Amino acid sequence: MNESVYSKYDEKKLADAFSFCEGYKKFLDNAKTEREAIIETVKIAKEKGFKDINEIIKTGDKIKAGDKIYAVNMDKAIVLAVIGEDDLKNGLNIVASHIDSPRLDLKANPLYEDSGICLLDTHYYGGIKKYQWTATPLALHGVVVKKDGTKINLIYGENEEDGVLCISDLLPHLDKDERKEVVTGEELNLIAGTIPDKNKEKNKIKNNILKILKEKGIEENDLFSSEIEIVPSGKARDLGLDKSMILAYGQDDRVCAYPSIKALFNITNPKRTSICLLVDKEEIGSYGATGMQSAFFENTVADLISLSNSNYSELNLRHCLKNSKVLSSDVTAGYDPNRPDKFNKNTEAFITRGIAFCKYTGARGKSGSSDANPEYIAKLRKILDENGVNYQATEMGKIDVGGGGTIAHFMAAYNLDVIDAGVPVLSMHAPWEITAKVDVYETYLAYTSFYTFMD
Repeated sequence: MNESVYSKYDEKKLADAFSFCEGYKKFLDNAKTEREAIIETVKIAKEKGFKDINEIIKTGDKIKAGDKIYAVNMDKAIVLAVIGEDDLKNGLNIVASHIDSPRLDLKANPLYEDSGICLLDTHYYGGIKKYQWTATPLALHGVVVKKDGTKINLIYGENEEDGVLCISDLLPHLDKDERKEVVTGEELNLIAGTIPDKNKEKNKIKNNILKILKEKGIEENDLFSSEIEIVPSGKARDLGLDKSMILAYGQDDRVCAYPSIKALFNITNPKRTSICLLVDKEEIGSYGATGMQSAFFENTVADLISLSNSNYSELNLRHCLKNSKVLSSDVTAGYDPNRPDKFNKNTEAFITRGIAFCKYTGARGKSGSSDANPEYIAKLRKILDENGVNYQATEMGKIDVGGGGTIAHFMAAYNLDVIDAGVPVLSMHAPWEITAKVDVYETYLAYTSFYTFMD
């Protein structure tokens, strides 16, 4: 359980793992925001024969075993379902991930000019070390919605012909004692340009940037009804002289989302209905209409029961949720040999040792944790061992030093079995995060086994 998976891999399995991660890297490149992740997921789902639940509701058709269905919520969350043979009230097998990642967001009125530079004002999203976002190439990804409802998708800073954006940093000569390398949220302002519009008397540089935006159909006031995220510019890359790892933005938590999607697409005739759930807003507490605390997931399950041969009732919905089994597929901290003081080496996840199961998250005395039942963990161990999946147990750092939260405790509110299970990550929440390819592949194998054999 605690050995590197390389000791168990032959050349073919290693090749399979590396091949799987080529698709994962492309997914990361195409899905740097939650909206882009949904677009990419729906595209693949349609190719695999999944049907929009809204179309089924319109026709009044009933669903049956083997049907493949998806439901999208506000372009930022999705339920993918493969209908099983069992009555839905007997429960679901659910793998639930989040697809939002720490980043910077443009403010509603972001453009201003100061000292010959046009800047864009931002507000950071999620837990970041602010200094890591300075002096690095950044890109804009998002959508601008005009008053007539027209949507303008914006990606700038990824193509070679694009420029990039950047937040300046203070030189070390002037940053010795007073600031001690501290950067505040209000200092995370993007440098956007310096060329003036000579036809304007005031705010010449800002007006030139507005002229460039207007060429894309965007007026300054349109930025109020926009959702533009600032993310690191550049593609996912192989890391290491042996290319055994991946260095990329947004692996928390798309490194779990992608294997959960791919695993579900392998399921054809499950005994229990299998669901891949991707949600937004985990990094800020799972609030909002697209987060785990919204009614979207529960409403979709109610729709599935209503569309099935079961008679819908509130009681059947409650039985369905209670009888379900869930993997809260979220990343965990990988042991970092550069900072051993923050970890208990005996109880941490290590990269290259497979998927990591975290019985409880939370902080201090397990505060904010759902603490998985041992009976459920025993079932998972049996399934994984019988299918040759490599796994490990973990916590997240030393007691009273580490800790964290996931969507597990929101799922647990349905009175069901749930445990956190995901990929160990180095440099979590940094602009560029590190995972081991074999861990990504083992996570995919674990989710496939869970969908297929959990009862």
